[in-house]
Amino acid sequence: MNHPVKDTELVEKVFAANGANFNRIALEVFQFQYANNLVYKKYCDTIKTDITAVKSVAQIPFLPINFFKTHTVTGGSFEPEAVFESSGTTQTINSRHFVKDVSLYEKSFTKAFELFYGKAEEWCIIALLPSYLERKNSSLVMMADKLIQQSRHPQSGFYLNEFNKLKSVLSELEHAKQKTLLIGVTFGLLDFAGQFPSDGYREPLPNTIIMETGGMKGRRKEMTRAQVHGILCKAFQKENIHSEYGMTELLSQAYSQGKGIFNCPPWMKILIREEDDPFAVHEANNTTINGAINIIDLANIYSCSFIAAEDAGKLHADGSFEVMGRLDNTDIRGCSLMAL
Repeated sequence: MNHPVKDTELVEKVFAANGANFNRIALEVFQFQYANNLVYKKYCDTIKTDITAVKSVAQIPFLPINFFKTHTVTGGSFEPEAVFESSGTTQTINSRHFVKDVSLYEKSFTKAFELFYGKAEEWCIIALLPSYLERKNSSLVMMADKLIQQSRHPQSGFYLNEFNKLKSVLSELEHAKQKTLLIGVTFGLLDFAGQFPSDGYREPLPNTIIMETGGMKGRRKEMTRAQVHGILCKAFQKENIHSEYGMTELLSQAYSQGKGIFNCPPWMKILIREEDDPFAVHEANNTTINGAINIIDLANIYSCSFIAAEDAGKLHADGSFEVMGRLDNTDIRGCSLMAL
């Protein structure tokens, strides 16, 4: 089956997606991926999908995310510019995401960051990503590195366990009233917060946003996001902790600016499937829907844009969502250890 829409045309459409045209573009991407992604086509055929009957995003088959551990999920044959690999643990099989065009990823996270926070050049961006820096195939490290480069601030950069230096730099930036983003994996931020166990950080940080990206990697006992945010809010005297929701298998991220409520950029959407019926999929409606998270990431043109994740969530009427933790009986991955 050959679809007349060219991939270059789809790329332009993806980043022009909005509430009015999202479903139409998603259906075009579905047709393109069914025609060009052999793994996804075989999955659709195996579950006996009548692709001519797919008229809404809720009817599109969502590929179980585990396929990225066992198969090469690509749209067409190409030499990848990058291969992102999940962090995992020594006991798990890691996902691999073969990225045909890294510029798509950069465009996606740059536009999303600008949508929620403004241009990176307005910020000093400090990344606290210990252990992730040791890996060559981390999509999170690539994103942080590019945003740091875009910020152009002399004190932007990566930090390991230099907590005294980090505290000093944050103080200098606060005194200069410089907008600062401290983005870190959960265990790194908790370790930093642990340096101030009695009376907290002391100095208020009105110009600093603290953003966690998940990631416990077996370093600590599992905690809910609310528990983690409670510790960080107390330690740093912040009313809200921000969050980023992304994963190796995606090229887009959702952001929470507090209370664990995430919003997607216009080319990304969350749906909910029923845990006891994975083919019963629901879009946002006038109620809050509980279940397992399905993700549409239209930027994932050369991979799969329709992924059934292993997270439990709540989808609100306005399309925002919460991540409640891991589903039962799923592998625990390094970037997502906040199970209930």
